[in-house]
Amino acid sequence: NRRHEPDCLKIANPIGMMNLQNVQEIRDRARKNLENGAVTPNYEGDVQTTVQLLNEVLATEIVCTLRYKFSYIMADGLQSPGVKEEFLEHAREEEEHADQVAERIQELGGSPDYNPATLLQRSHAEYIEGKTLVEMIKGNLVSERIAIESYRDLIRYFADRDPTTRRLLESILAKEEEHASELSSLIHHYSIHAVKEHEKGEAVG
Repeated sequence: NRRHEPDCLKIANPIGMMNLQNVQEIRDRARKNLENGAVTPNYEGDVQTTVQLLNEVLATEIVCTLRYKFSYIMADGLQSPGVKEEFLEHAREEEEHADQVAERIQELGGSPDYNPATLLQRSHAEYIEGKTLVEMIKGNLVSERIAIESYRDLIRYFADRDPTTRRLLESILAKEEEHASELSSLIHHYSIHAVKEHEKGEAVG
């Protein structure tokens, strides 16, 4: 009589256990087209399209970095020490995102496009400076919201086509959502402050 195998020994594998033949086929394919680097035959995306889309993300992150740095410099003296540092932190994080995207483009065999002549054409976000502190905060928030919606669409697009790129964009999206929440809170804070200052001025008058 065959002894009953415990359930813990039954391995559920929807694609079946890899046999030695499958492993050998993978080994053989891995030795071909070495110049393709991380792009193996089972990559389900279109490399050219992926690189193009990521260069748009790269341009967006660079534009956001530049706008935050402008805001950081120009916020000086606008009763905004806390906001000034917030702008700088966001600028550094956007620059880090740009570096991560550029590295992913290189991994896929593409070239990151840093050409300043076409930067704004490729960026999803606009470059709007703003003259007052509130205008700067609102302009940055608008750009964050544009990036959030764009990146959500890209995450849905990549899905299982390119899980690595999808996860990268998911991590960037999480940070952009954090930025948007912080900027929204700042707008609320300074709107209340502006109302109080206005009321104080009327009382004096």
